[in-house]
Amino acid sequence: MRITAFLDIPGQDNLTPLARLEKYAFSENIFNRQIIARGLLDVFRDFSNNEEDFLTVMEIVVRLSEDAEPTVRTELMEQIPPIAIFLQESRPNFPTAFSDYLMPIVVRYLTDPNNQVRKASQEALLILLEQELLAQNDIENKVCPILLDLSAPDSDDEYKVEAVNIICKMASMLSKTIVERMLLPRFCELCGDGKLFQVRKVCAASFGDICNAVGQESTERFLIPKFFELCSDSVWGMRKACAECFMAVSYTTSPEVRRSKLSPLFINLISDPCRWVRQAAFQSLGPFISTFANPSSAGLYIREDGTLSIRPSAQDVTSSSCQAGNNANITSASTNIVSSSLEQPIEIKSESSTEGTSAEANPLIRVESPRTDLLKGSSNSCGGPGEALTRLSQNDNTTACVIEGIKDCHVSNCQGVNSRFQSAEDIFNTFLYWRPPLPDISQDLELLQSKTEKHEEGCSVSKAMCNNCVASSEIKKVLESLQEHMDDPDVQAQVQVLSAALRAAQLESINDYETKRTEESNGKLQNELSTFEASHATVEKNTLSSSSFQDDVSDQSTTIILKSTESEEQHNGTIEFLKKEQHNNPPIEVDKSKLQDIIPQPLLDQYLSMTDPARAQTVDTEIAKHCAYSLPGVALTLGRQNWHCLKDTYETLAADVQWKVRRTLAFSIHELAVILGDQLTAADLVPIFNGFLKDLDEVRIGVLKHLYDFLKLLHADKRREYLYQLQEFVVTDNSRNWRFRYELAEQLILILELYSPNDVYDYLRHIALTLCSDKVSEVRWISFKLVVAILQKFYANNANALGLNFINELVARFRHCSKWIGRQAFAFICQAVVEEECMPVDHFVEHLLPSLLSLASDPVPNVRVLLAKALRQTLLEKAYFKSVGNPHLEAVEETVLALQSDRDQDVSFFATVKPKLNNMDMTSLEKQN
Repeated sequence: MRITAFLDIPGQDNLTPLARLEKYAFSENIFNRQIIARGLLDVFRDFSNNEEDFLTVMEIVVRLSEDAEPTVRTELMEQIPPIAIFLQESRPNFPTAFSDYLMPIVVRYLTDPNNQVRKASQEALLILLEQELLAQNDIENKVCPILLDLSAPDSDDEYKVEAVNIICKMASMLSKTIVERMLLPRFCELCGDGKLFQVRKVCAASFGDICNAVGQESTERFLIPKFFELCSDSVWGMRKACAECFMAVSYTTSPEVRRSKLSPLFINLISDPCRWVRQAAFQSLGPFISTFANPSSAGLYIREDGTLSIRPSAQDVTSSSCQAGNNANITSASTNIVSSSLEQPIEIKSESSTEGTSAEANPLIRVESPRTDLLKGSSNSCGGPGEALTRLSQNDNTTACVIEGIKDCHVSNCQGVNSRFQSAEDIFNTFLYWRPPLPDISQDLELLQSKTEKHEEGCSVSKAMCNNCVASSEIKKVLESLQEHMDDPDVQAQVQVLSAALRAAQLESINDYETKRTEESNGKLQNELSTFEASHATVEKNTLSSSSFQDDVSDQSTTIILKSTESEEQHNGTIEFLKKEQHNNPPIEVDKSKLQDIIPQPLLDQYLSMTDPARAQTVDTEIAKHCAYSLPGVALTLGRQNWHCLKDTYETLAADVQWKVRRTLAFSIHELAVILGDQLTAADLVPIFNGFLKDLDEVRIGVLKHLYDFLKLLHADKRREYLYQLQEFVVTDNSRNWRFRYELAEQLILILELYSPNDVYDYLRHIALTLCSDKVSEVRWISFKLVVAILQKFYANNANALGLNFINELVARFRHCSKWIGRQAFAFICQAVVEEECMPVDHFVEHLLPSLLSLASDPVPNVRVLLAKALRQTLLEKAYFKSVGNPHLEAVEETVLALQSDRDQDVSFFATVKPKLNNMDMTSLEKQN
């Protein structure tokens, strides 16, 4: 019952409805006041036509807003948004009326002492902002000032948290200028609120929305420093919130800031001591990597509808030649690496420069800058370990960086030998082979080169051995100085680190000596092979010793604190850096196969490690699922030229024991196929696709939902191989899973265009007829549409003979079916054939119409109902049957007349009523109501 109807009831008081409204609005009975507040929208609808009545109602609302009962105020505030929407549509002077009467109520209720009233006002304010019902003047002069007052440092804690929450939610609904001018300074101030961690947590959770509201320039200037502070907050909930919104923050920054500042910061979150922070960081790792994406460089472009499409480019050809290893530039580049005294690889240099840049902005990463100097020093000469160790000991840097410097120099040496060995293999090229012969001076050059190389190698080996001795002596001195403090568990961890480094240095010196003896006795090719093996063995031994030490340290404590004379922030940064390097130390061959220059290499290494079973135990049991979910985005970012970086990870995920992981891959394999192109799809994705076809129904449904999208990307010969396998989709693990068969029928309708009429007739026709006999009606009805699409395929490709054979099979299978469901299906198929016009009319009247008209004598009313619909609503509406002198028109009209006099009311109804006339009658009835 409307409130106004209640007010219009005549009573003994002889009051007008408006006066009665005022009486009940200020009644002593709380229930009466609640009813009035709840029915204010109806009141405005009835009294808004008269200006005086409208102003009277507004004054009553203002007085009612001052009610002492919180429930009345709550009911009133819940009605403000619908009242505002109604007034905007019906009142020309809505802005003035709303600003003068209703807006002050909303603002005042933001500071109401009752919590429920404040919640209602906050929700109403957000709705008004979302619907754009507030004027800019009200936002700047009424809403923002009260929010700034509530979020002031001296404000009440509960009010402050609520105000921060509103500021963060409304930032995306306001203009950029208002947010930057009025809300951004207060938000930056609240991010550093040291009194309430709840305030900082709200800021961290909404950081991405604020960045999106203010844009790139303000984000990099004001918000990024605050984001660094929140990422290093002592409360793990803040760091977890930062990890969750990292992608949104990265999206609004420039590529330079994203690579130099945000990437090292994200690595710190991944190696956070708190498991929940690491879990959130790994879940956001794939989305964060996707912010580096450039679809154009990946050989793709985004259409207007948002879908990806392939764009062949010269970059793809270049990338494929680079992957094959046949580019002459690679050979020359590897030769330059050998001639530059085994410089550091380019990827490691870029990482060091990135860390150095980020250290300027964040004191937590500042401790990594000594490693930059170490890398630069190791690139100048081969005597990197000893010299770097001496330099670090003079600068009083942490011990962890010493060990990392030794490790990095081993990596550099081994990679340099790799490059030199590769250049020796690739020395042949066709240009030199077919060139006219020149005077042979190779023997003289070889003699001169062998003398020079022997001299240089002897010097380098002796120098390396000397440097190893220096490194060993320096480490021993540090160990002796720490013996007095062995009671401290942190010192014990340091001693174990240094002991592992000492053993690595001693093993290196022994291996270098043995390598020197081997080189003197063998030839040039054997010389290079032995150098490669010796250096590689040294790195493996160092890796094993370091990994064994890592297991010991992880068993003793979760966080290792290295003591030094530096500040506490440098200690924390060193710990995180050491953890990052210890967890990312796979064999050299694996690292070289995963190198790329699209994203920072540590991010890719961490992403690839998500398939490690140890991660499921220490981070998240569903970390593999998150890796699979974000893999298409990572693949798009890296591009098809870097697919080799993800290939092993994808195969590992495809063979995961958890069906949820495989299901995630199955749902996205078609998108990955678009990214990789036809060649890589046929080579790497087709085998996995075939495995998914034989998997559980939960996995197969992912492949089935996008079966057409995947098959259309394959070549025609490869696509034909799946014709026979499509029949396997009819059989499911659970026969009650009818939606699986429904999806199969929908996909087959799309797949028809990919195959020839003969293939459709030989393979897909049987599947369609099987689905038409399904137990579930929904599957049967969609299968009837599939049958019609097959007929259309035949006649559209001039395969009339196949179409005629299929029609005869339909008549025999459905028209003469012993079950009434089959005969009803035949009537529906004939109706759909006429509606879609999928075959010539003369073929229809010759082969299908006689069988259709014979259903008029069917004993089941449901069959005759569908026949009446087909004849009255479809056949007689076509121009062919409306033409005068049509020989088939008389037979159709006689059948319709017979159905109109049918004993069943439904049959006679559908045989009489025209659909268009029926729709017009329904429309007129709706207008009258």
